[in-house]
Amino acid sequence: MNAAFADMLADSYLKLLGEPLVPDGRRGAEAAAWLDDAPFGLLAHDTSPDPLFVYANRKAQEAFGYRRDEFTGLPSRLSAGEEDRASRHAFIDSVRRKGYATGYRGPRVARDGHQFWIEDVTLWNLFDAGGTLAGQAALIPRTS
Repeated sequence: MNAAFADMLADSYLKLLGEPLVPDGRRGAEAAAWLDDAPFGLLAHDTSPDPLFVYANRKAQEAFGYRRDEFTGLPSRLSAGEEDRASRHAFIDSVRRKGYATGYRGPRVARDGHQFWIEDVTLWNLFDAGGTLAGQAALIPRTS
């Protein structure tokens, strides 16, 4: 992850949730390095009509079974089973309007096809330096 993207993740989280995403006021490259190895899963997708993943940290890669280069460009809808995509899409749309949501729980599908649950997820909108919506990010503290 580049330093500017790490700062966008952290700044958007702080603005919407009122608490820091990254400890100790880390910024730029330090924030990026910390987020890559954070103790929680972290995913982000863009604003394209069929949103594409643009970032997945190490914990998210482990949970979903994709390498970073496989995650990047993958339609985010594929992270859920076909039967769960409508509810996932409705949740994402509600966050797009409201700014963020916490406490989400839902089924997901790993690369090898096995299903697992993401729990107590926080999803928030990402805004670039000009205030334009740039995507959404998900913090995944637990899976089961």
